[in-house]
Amino acid sequence: MGRQALTVLGVNAKKSPGYYSDGGGLYLQVSPTGTKSWIFRFTLRGRAREMGLGSIAEKPLAQARDEASKCRQLVRDGIDPITQRDSLREAAVTAIQNTRTFRECAVEYHRTHSSAWRNPKHTKQWIDSLSRFAFPIIGDKDVNQIGKAEILAVLEPIWVTFHETASRVRQRIKAILDWAAARDFRTRQDPHLWDQLARALPHRPDLRKPHHFAACPYEQVASVIRAIHECGAAVCIKHAMEFSILTASRVGMVRFARWEEFDLAKGRWTIPAERMKARREHRVPLAPRALEIIKARAESRIHLYGLVFPSPSGKPYSDMAYTMQLRKLWMDWTMHGFRSTFRDWAAEQTSFPAEVCEAALAHALKDATEAAYFRSDLYEKRRELMEAWARFCTEL
Repeated sequence: MGRQALTVLGVNAKKSPGYYSDGGGLYLQVSPTGTKSWIFRFTLRGRAREMGLGSIAEKPLAQARDEASKCRQLVRDGIDPITQRDSLREAAVTAIQNTRTFRECAVEYHRTHSSAWRNPKHTKQWIDSLSRFAFPIIGDKDVNQIGKAEILAVLEPIWVTFHETASRVRQRIKAILDWAAARDFRTRQDPHLWDQLARALPHRPDLRKPHHFAACPYEQVASVIRAIHECGAAVCIKHAMEFSILTASRVGMVRFARWEEFDLAKGRWTIPAERMKARREHRVPLAPRALEIIKARAESRIHLYGLVFPSPSGKPYSDMAYTMQLRKLWMDWTMHGFRSTFRDWAAEQTSFPAEVCEAALAHALKDATEAAYFRSDLYEKRRELMEAWARFCTEL
């Protein structure tokens, strides 16, 4: 650029309307009303253009020259500085519109995904854990600003003392940040973030051991059922506990069992897909003693909620009601563990094929290819298995 014609004093002294060149396309414009502003004139692809750079009140001479220099470089590179400025402004507006806090993303993720979650307790715990541990620290932060330091600030205080909860919180934070990235609310994704966090957090090898529900040895199951018969629990609880054992069902399936699911004439309980863990309808053949329990429940059907095993209020008993009854009988097992009891008995004391035993537990085939071609639920074979199990459980 050649000699610059303007000085600070000269800029302040200009009063007459017109354009005053500083060189290199930069001009001071004085309007008829006396206001002063900066103009950058340039020619690109044979077209002369004029670009406003702002008033002298906001932009002194040195800053105007610096901005004009940047504009000249854009023109040399074949870029229209006006188009470039408009694009940057639009990007800034879009960035503001796309700004979301972690709390906003978490709430929206929970709202859009929780309808597919079957367990209301899990649905509540999911957002509650974030409200307790994450929101106080990162809830109001832009998701773009959340990195290793912020996530560690959430996890480190609870990583050792509440490890299971901390692990779930970590998984939920990751799910939310991934969701935010998919929606373009988070554009700064570090591909190594989670690997580095794993190295930063204390290693707990003992927590990698799989958790198994305490299971009763199958040799003792008949004495357990006798103890249930003789205990002082409510008849409904005793019926539900025995029925759960005899059908090798998850206690949650039994707690929410409804009358319309039973065909007493055919001795069959059909659990609809929406209540099943695998989201597939499951037919349970009822052995004579299991059917006898359901008929006994039918005789006492005085409630209004359609449940087979209701509490006095007409609502389902909690899981803990059954666990506490086992504790009162000085038993350390869980109701879910009786499914393992059944599986051990079937494997060691019968010759029923493994696929029949797994079907009785509503387990899917592990081989995806085999599962694609094998459509039978082995109902009749399972009836024989469940009748044999019921005889074993009730023998004196």
